[in-house]
Amino acid sequence: MEILDGRKTSNEIKEEIAKEVSKIIESGKRAPHLAAILVGDDGASLTYVNSKVKSCQKIGFESTLIKLPSDVNEDELLSKIDELNNDDSLDGFIVQLPLPKHIDEQKVINAVNPDKDVDGFHPTNVGKMVLDLPTYLPATPKGIMELLGRYNIDISGKHVVVIGRSHIVGSPISILMARKSNPGNATVTLTHSRTKNLKELTLTADVIVIALGKAEYLTGDMVKDGVVVIDVGITRVEDSTRKSGFKLLGDVNFDEVSKKASYITPVPGGVGPMTIASLLMNTLQAYKEKDL
Repeated sequence: MEILDGRKTSNEIKEEIAKEVSKIIESGKRAPHLAAILVGDDGASLTYVNSKVKSCQKIGFESTLIKLPSDVNEDELLSKIDELNNDDSLDGFIVQLPLPKHIDEQKVINAVNPDKDVDGFHPTNVGKMVLDLPTYLPATPKGIMELLGRYNIDISGKHVVVIGRSHIVGSPISILMARKSNPGNATVTLTHSRTKNLKELTLTADVIVIALGKAEYLTGDMVKDGVVVIDVGITRVEDSTRKSGFKLLGDVNFDEVSKKASYITPVPGGVGPMTIASLLMNTLQAYKEKDL
């Protein structure tokens, strides 16, 4: 069993980007600029956004964090998005999800200029992804594909079972793994809460990608020997023995599944860091396209 080390791979990508940014600045041009809008004070979202800001600083990007109160009205948020859309000093920005219930998430996603949508959530960019046209890929699926590629894991002709059909992870990763590319060319089964024979399917899977948000859902008796497991889930569970008061668990029972897996991502330190690296890659891409 080999750990798919997202933290190490992410740092390698950041070093590659930092070298490129250094050359850009040495040539007399401005650095790429990424902004994030954070609505409210959700602990997990704040931690995640702060990590993105630190990553920007580490590689030489300009970064802007815009904090808005949880009771901000939809029109105010849309006005801020319009402002960022028209800011020529900004290459890309994200609106951290989830948003408070009184705000229409899809309306917010639609309001982002597709050319600055480095999260890859805008319908225009999703449509381009489906058609295999150049675009900004959703950061987490892009990070998973990058991780597989850098570990030289061949999924061509393999059976991939994706558990979870969200627009952020499950649906796009099923598309990326099936398309004609490397890594890619897999035969993909997309499963969800209504799938009745899930264990039968996972036992035939060469690769499993799970993004449910249910702690330790995938157990050892659900996988075959040699399976590649990508755990996207992350759940905070109370743990009084830890200083933080909680521990982080993935959607995979790591102790059981790792005994059978050929490759597996840990939680934390697997997919999460790759998501941030992908966001930085998308921002650099946006900068280059704008700079041409």
